[in-house]
Amino acid sequence: MNEKKYNVEDRLVQFAADTILFTKLLPYDDAGRYFRDQLTRSACAAALNFGESQGTDSIKDSVHKLGMVIKELKESRVSLKIVTKLKIGDPPSRTLLLSEVEELIAIAATIRKNKNRGD
Repeated sequence: MNEKKYNVEDRLVQFAADTILFTKLLPYDDAGRYFRDQLTRSACAAALNFGESQGTDSIKDSVHKLGMVIKELKESRVSLKIVTKLKIGDPPSRTLLLSEVEELIAIAATIRKNKNRGD
């Protein structure tokens, strides 16, 4: 069971790192700066909140932190969609990040649902 936790954590950390690398290539105009900051915050917050969810004292706290993970991942997803509409950033990287964020949302939601049920 612990192996899965670390796998998800590793994926979230990799997503945060990949997102930061992606944002480094955004233009240095107002939109580029805004989405560079927003994506960095939300992608990193997802990984950090997941780490916190693993060390909580109660299931309720863990479920709350997992909810924060999902919220931050959804913020990342919307930001990536906007960046896609603006046609800024590396297109293949955007596609990969969007695919990964969808998978991470589904994984985090499943973990949260299972914790709510007491699994």
